[in-house]
Amino acid sequence: MQLLLTCEHATNRVPARFAPLFHEHQTLLSSHRGYDPGALMLARFMQRSLKSPLLASTVSRLLIENNRSLHHRNLFSLVTRELDDHERDRIIRQYYTPHRSAVVDRAAAMMREGRTVLHVGVHSFTPVLNGEVRRADIGLLFDPRRRLEASICRTWQARLEASLPGMVIRRNYPYKGISDGLTTSLRKQFPAGRYLGVELEVNSKHLTGGTSPARAALCAAISRTLEEVLHC
Repeated sequence: MQLLLTCEHATNRVPARFAPLFHEHQTLLSSHRGYDPGALMLARFMQRSLKSPLLASTVSRLLIENNRSLHHRNLFSLVTRELDDHERDRIIRQYYTPHRSAVVDRAAAMMREGRTVLHVGVHSFTPVLNGEVRRADIGLLFDPRRRLEASICRTWQARLEASLPGMVIRRNYPYKGISDGLTTSLRKQFPAGRYLGVELEVNSKHLTGGTSPARAALCAAISRTLEEVLHC
């Protein structure tokens, strides 16, 4: 089994052409609605530790949401959805399609080598959303109808719980693994026996708060347990 890492909400960068749209939305851009705080740091740690390819988005999700399908109503944010068709098409061509195509192409190339691909999308989630405290430290999202995905996530959850006592590890929380996203799109393109799509969700308080050694220890535990799962 070969690992492919992605990070769809890696940055809150906005290209210069569209920067004026965000002059009055800097607070929004710096929040979890602009990107996943700490996710790229974790993804890069995993890339180094596991010696796996990493494909990361280069623009803010407020410019375009790379983890949504083209038909999704939240593909464009409240900042960009009023752009004309020409400008929206430009954003799709320059920033959305290249990332999605790169992931599809890399997964397909791995399969041509005879490998089963475990695609892990690395994300963080805000500790409180709409006044509700999220009751998890780490979430593993998958399609419960896909036997291999379910098995991988049960095993990974058990390894994480053993390595991180006191942390709450949940499956298909704080989101459902079958909601619209990149993994759900790839499941439609690749067979269940060759493609496994999992989204790793880490409470951002652990990636942006605490001490540097604590953050490093968490990243190491996530990487180590995933490596164990890959070799089960």
